[in-house]
Amino acid sequence: MNKYLYLKLTILIASSFLINVNPLTAQIEIADNTLKVAALTDEEFYFGFAEGDEITFSFEELKGKPLKEVEIIELPSSSKFMDFKTKKIENKTLTINSTGIYKFRFSNSSMGRRICKFNIKRTPASEETKAFNSNVYWETIYDTSYTTIQEKYLVSRDTVIHEITNQIAKVHSATNANGNRTSFNFTMPKNTISWAYYVGVNQEGQKALEDATKQFAESSLSHLDKIPGYGPLASIALGGASLITQLQKGEDVDYYIVDHNNVNLFLGGHEFYYIKKGKVVNDASRMTTSLSGSFHFCLNNDNSITGIQVAVKITAVSVNDTWGYRPIQKMNIKAHKEPYLKLN
Repeated sequence: MNKYLYLKLTILIASSFLINVNPLTAQIEIADNTLKVAALTDEEFYFGFAEGDEITFSFEELKGKPLKEVEIIELPSSSKFMDFKTKKIENKTLTINSTGIYKFRFSNSSMGRRICKFNIKRTPASEETKAFNSNVYWETIYDTSYTTIQEKYLVSRDTVIHEITNQIAKVHSATNANGNRTSFNFTMPKNTISWAYYVGVNQEGQKALEDATKQFAESSLSHLDKIPGYGPLASIALGGASLITQLQKGEDVDYYIVDHNNVNLFLGGHEFYYIKKGKVVNDASRMTTSLSGSFHFCLNNDNSITGIQVAVKITAVSVNDTWGYRPIQKMNIKAHKEPYLKLN
């Protein structure tokens, strides 16, 4: 054969072959993955496909152990393929009816892990979808809802001054046949936040409190003045400065504040536990503990000849809250992720 004729025939056959080959039949690999599916878990992968695409899917458990389920789902919930207790799937093909996102789910119900390999290829239906982006992107969506709840709120807060006791107690001398110890009990009102006491011996001690009360009335400009019973002891109970003069001369007294378990021990001359004590001509102090229950104010005179009269005043401050309920709208925000495709 003429070599020029042979070359011409070869070129003609090659051209004819190229004209009849459809370039769209070439498969585009989407995924070629090896994964571990832990015991009693699912692994999921998401890919996008264009309308008319043909998917070719292959799967293999590399150790020849069955996997409970292999499923291909068109989102949101249309199952397109499922195989049970499978070890291997070869070249399973699916045709995509509409552009969308597909979930590839691998479910392991055994107590041991599974090592799997899968491969996904797509064959585009047209030149327009050849460059289709199969990547799936995620967007965080915030869902807001409102519920009505009953909110507890403070309607009012009332500060109340309580005069717990205001008395003069006679305490005999140490040699008196009736004994040189005495006591009286007092009880804290409900919701007490603090309290204060004053103890003063004989006329000098009583006068010191009277002078302080008069000075307080003349000098106080506080809005607390409007609270009934507010005076120098209430001011001390609330953390204010004391206007009571501390006496250095005169008959003194031993005083103790005790609970009901210790009052009889005190009266009997035995060892006892006390909350507060002092040996004074007069004294005033604030208390922020022992705010509930009953207590005893105990007095002891160590003068062997002379009896004494002891003025004791106790003032407590309580705060009474009034609560109410009102409906309010509570905003609830829940976040979830939604997949999407970039189609442009």
